[in-house]
Amino acid sequence: MKKQQTISGKIVDIVNQKIFEGTIIIDNGKIISVKEENNNQNKFIIPGLIDSHIHVESSMLIPSEFARLAVTHGTVATVSDPHEIANVLGIDGIKYMIENGKKVPFKFYFGASSCVPATPFETSGATLGIPETEELLKMDEIKYLSEMMNFPGVLFDDVEVMKKLALAKKYNKPIDGHAPGVKGKDAEKYISAGISTDHECFTLEEALDKVKLGMFILIREGSAAKNFDALISLMEKYPDKVMFCSDDRHPNDLEKGHINELVKRAIKCGYDPLKVLRSCTYNPVKHYNLDVGLLQEGNNADFVIIDNLKDFNILETYIDGEKVAENGKSLINSVEEDTPNKFNASEITVNALKLHPEKGKIKVIEALEGQLVTNKIICEPKICENNIVSDVENDILKLVVMNRYEAAKPAIAFIKNFGLQKGAIASTVAHDSHNIVAVGVDDTDIAKAINLLVNEKGGVSIVNGNDNSVLPLPVAGIMSNKDAYKVASEYEMIDKKAKELGSKLNAPYMTLSFMALLVIPELKLSDKGLFDGTKFEFSPLFED
Repeated sequence: MKKQQTISGKIVDIVNQKIFEGTIIIDNGKIISVKEENNNQNKFIIPGLIDSHIHVESSMLIPSEFARLAVTHGTVATVSDPHEIANVLGIDGIKYMIENGKKVPFKFYFGASSCVPATPFETSGATLGIPETEELLKMDEIKYLSEMMNFPGVLFDDVEVMKKLALAKKYNKPIDGHAPGVKGKDAEKYISAGISTDHECFTLEEALDKVKLGMFILIREGSAAKNFDALISLMEKYPDKVMFCSDDRHPNDLEKGHINELVKRAIKCGYDPLKVLRSCTYNPVKHYNLDVGLLQEGNNADFVIIDNLKDFNILETYIDGEKVAENGKSLINSVEEDTPNKFNASEITVNALKLHPEKGKIKVIEALEGQLVTNKIICEPKICENNIVSDVENDILKLVVMNRYEAAKPAIAFIKNFGLQKGAIASTVAHDSHNIVAVGVDDTDIAKAINLLVNEKGGVSIVNGNDNSVLPLPVAGIMSNKDAYKVASEYEMIDKKAKELGSKLNAPYMTLSFMALLVIPELKLSDKGLFDGTKFEFSPLFED
């Protein structure tokens, strides 16, 4: 039985859209009374913050360790799509996330991943078909059908896609969307299929198109994809249709901040704090039917104490009446956890990365800072001893994706805007199938970076001649079960080293991880070859 608590301050009542001096009384984790009374307290009490769409795996932390960092920033819950681990370990991976998350005082709400694998044009470690999707949607812990990335499947009435959407409706669970650039009649059809959110809008025009069709827009600001500036003006007229999310957040960024940063930025932009806070409390609670309190009598005591609505410094975080963070320090203890994995790749030789020239120029992926979308450009290849090599002078580097689940020849393409002047980086965090992805200035260092990951059975690595570093990720090759602060520190170091090699990208590893994400246009690379995300088909590397 939890001890009764009394907490006073300026209460930010999102439900009734007012702020008043008052006192809340908590008994056994529930708010049993909210009294409006003068108390001369300067602190503010707000509902706990919610990330409306995140892949916890992208933090490289298991859920219990993710929670330890997130609560220091006032986050009490996440709407989490576990499709990263599902692509490696299938339904067992999702259950692993659920069970680990239950071991700490934090509210993880997982979805049934709808696209595993994301496309048939890549190799994943598992497949979630109709039976697995139904098994998941039957579970009380599963709150929604996760992002329907196969938007062409929706537009062309793919049988399996439509069956999955029907299952979500059968179990009365909302359906998350993923439809970058889809507008007009295509957007209308996509939304009419019952899909209710989208976190992939990168222009205001696209977001407005979807809002007017009844869709919730999740304003995303992650480690790589940053859409806050483009979309925040939605807050003025459509506060009831906006939520905040990070989608993907690396551990060093999570240590520094989370949804609290978006709230603070939005308030600094001049938007009403009550509207802003609605987007990351009330809206997700109501849309996803979450058991997260909103500072009303009878609610769970999930709330945050901050200094004021301008500086927005997080003083304390409470979940079910339990204090889980205070003055930037997490009060959640680490738990020991197993490291399930699926990794069958073997070391490769430099010769495996040789690419013989053919007639014509080459198609090159142009990475864009702050975006998951890419451009396609046509360039002259640099040829050395009958091998197409990285053209460092023109910032066109060799990109490799290698199957981690079975022996196969690596796929090779080229990418612009990574900026490396020497060395190579590699990762098994490679959305969504999590094969090995690497980029570098010469084949020797690329091979070394890949082999470091093969030996660790997953992680992120960097090579510069004889200077090698690797951060092991033994859980499915995408997460660590070690202390969150230690992982954040090690990742910060390896990220810094990548920038010292010349990369100007804000998050080079995060950007690299999305270069294998085929469902985001325009040009990407899977373990099976170069892929045109606009035409949704493989594309030859050479162009006459």
